[in-house]
Amino acid sequence: MNLTVLAASGRTGMALTRQALRRGHTVAAIARDPERIALPDTPNLRKVAGDVNDAASIAAVVDGDSMVLSALGTDTAGILLTGARAVIAAGPQRIIWLGAYGTGKSVEAAGEGAHVLAKVLGDRLADKVAADNAVLAAGGTVFHAGMLADGPESPRRRTVGLEAGPPFDLGAKVSRETVAAAMLDEAEVPGFAGAVALPLTE
Repeated sequence: MNLTVLAASGRTGMALTRQALRRGHTVAAIARDPERIALPDTPNLRKVAGDVNDAASIAAVVDGDSMVLSALGTDTAGILLTGARAVIAAGPQRIIWLGAYGTGKSVEAAGEGAHVLAKVLGDRLADKVAADNAVLAAGGTVFHAGMLADGPESPRRRTVGLEAGPPFDLGAKVSRETVAAAMLDEAEVPGFAGAVALPLTE
């Protein structure tokens, strides 16, 4: 399968790229500075310069055959919706997007803890929710992960819909490797098209 990973030089993007290659996929890894994608060159990996603020640079990589997995973070307000629009406009086959549990569609499932996350995200929250909604409206899947941490993939992981979402717990962590594995599972065998999915550990 040909996959395109957005924000491939970040920790979650690197996990997505590394696991996709391990699973035998071909990956176009997009980053503003592709030299920061700290993975060895292989025939199945193409490191590409691209910036979601420049829709043409995204369209140069993403097309109707692309399966896009986004690991864009929330470092800069306004970048997520811009990125979502750039990816959607490029017309990929599917979009699998990383969001945050306790925002937008998952507020109700997350319960009272969602208010804490809203304070943490501050002025970035509206941008994150708008980006998620744009991807969902385009038929994509949005993964609402809890607090991310480094570490190995959980051997006891599962992906559920919002109806099975636990209360948000600021102290509960999910590893980037676990989230990456769940997103790749969805790319390989779709189960949550047009919906929010939750990567959980037990």
